[in-house]
Amino acid sequence: MCGISGFCDFNKSLTLQNLITANNCLQHRGPDRGEVEIFETTNAIIGFGHRRLSILDLSELGNQPMYSDDRSIAIILYGEVYNFSEIRKELEDLGYNFHSRSDTEVIIKSYQHYGIEAVHKFIGMFAFALYDSNKQMVYLMRDRAGVKPLYYFYKNNCLLFASELKSLYTYPSFIKCINEEAVTLFFKYGYIGSPHTIFKDTFK
Repeated sequence: MCGISGFCDFNKSLTLQNLITANNCLQHRGPDRGEVEIFETTNAIIGFGHRRLSILDLSELGNQPMYSDDRSIAIILYGEVYNFSEIRKELEDLGYNFHSRSDTEVIIKSYQHYGIEAVHKFIGMFAFALYDSNKQMVYLMRDRAGVKPLYYFYKNNCLLFASELKSLYTYPSFIKCINEEAVTLFFKYGYIGSPHTIFKDTFK
């Protein structure tokens, strides 16, 4: 199952301990390992957390965050890209070398070759966050059908994201303010449809 959590804080107020707490909140999704990483830039502090349930590559080479060979790209992924073997063969024919047997590394090298448009090649159920330090960009991606959930909160120059809403609760910058429109949707349809959630400034 696995789980991801993280932030991009332009106020530079969130800490490594905030990230660890949010990531540990998802331990039930990934009991095998929990890793976190902080990236400091001129404008923001970025945090990536991952809870791992080892499935494809059981070795330490499959741990996340995973990095490109030059460490300019970092990624946290949960779910699975079903056609990663075919994409890997395509990239190997183009001269790329791989160190693991994971679909996560395939996403990194696909991004290096095709850019963010590489996501259109992926078939599966997944959500991931990718940080490109050269471009100073953080991307959040989810599969087309939305099988794997991805929640995010943005307010006061702080972006929080996670596989589950309750992970966001742990951050001091998260504001629990009820979204009246979402309440109306719940009573009308029996559920809250995307992109809304029960809280304001929080989406899925």
